[in-house]
Amino acid sequence: MKEEPNREEALLNAALQLPSAEERTAYLKEACNDDDELRQRVEALLQAHEQAGGFLEQPPAAVSQKTFAITTGMVPVTEKPGDKIGRYKLLQQIGEGGCGVVYVAEQEEPVRRRVALKVIKLGMDTKQVIARFEAERQALALMDHPNIAKVLDAGATDTGRPYFVMELVRGIKITDYCDKHNFSTEERLKLFIPVCSASKESFQGRVRGVQIDKFSA
Repeated sequence: MKEEPNREEALLNAALQLPSAEERTAYLKEACNDDDELRQRVEALLQAHEQAGGFLEQPPAAVSQKTFAITTGMVPVTEKPGDKIGRYKLLQQIGEGGCGVVYVAEQEEPVRRRVALKVIKLGMDTKQVIARFEAERQALALMDHPNIAKVLDAGATDTGRPYFVMELVRGIKITDYCDKHNFSTEERLKLFIPVCSASKESFQGRVRGVQIDKFSA
């Protein structure tokens, strides 16, 4: 039963490497042979991925930039420290993006440890945003890189909003670390090499939003 989702994922990832919609369609037609049901499922995933890609970068045509900025900033965050999502107790909010919030959380079972938990904001759980979020979650789960935190768990809240759990990486922003230690240009470049390696892995996995200030040292 696990082979079919894996095949869908492999076909989706391969199709995403092709530059045009025509090439993707031709590839899926050939790769899926006579399995129209499989082809349609992958095409649906591909469409959701493409629609989600620019969903938050451009506001709707009928909405001004100012209105878009205000309304997206007014999306309520319902969870607060002390609340629980699944088996994780939220301790502190440490990050917030256009559609998700990141918390330090404590896993209470089967082992007790602190983790990072990212969940979609209330009100942002549209089909497009969920597709983008789940694509990010899946891409991160498949990564195996020493400089990228590993995905440990995933699930959905009681209201159906997806979340995923990652290793909690302690540190300070890499730029602040360099400034604090008065690194020379050469020292900064040496530290930048593993950053480039991790960034390449992220881009190949089609994880968006990779910025230098998201790296810690």
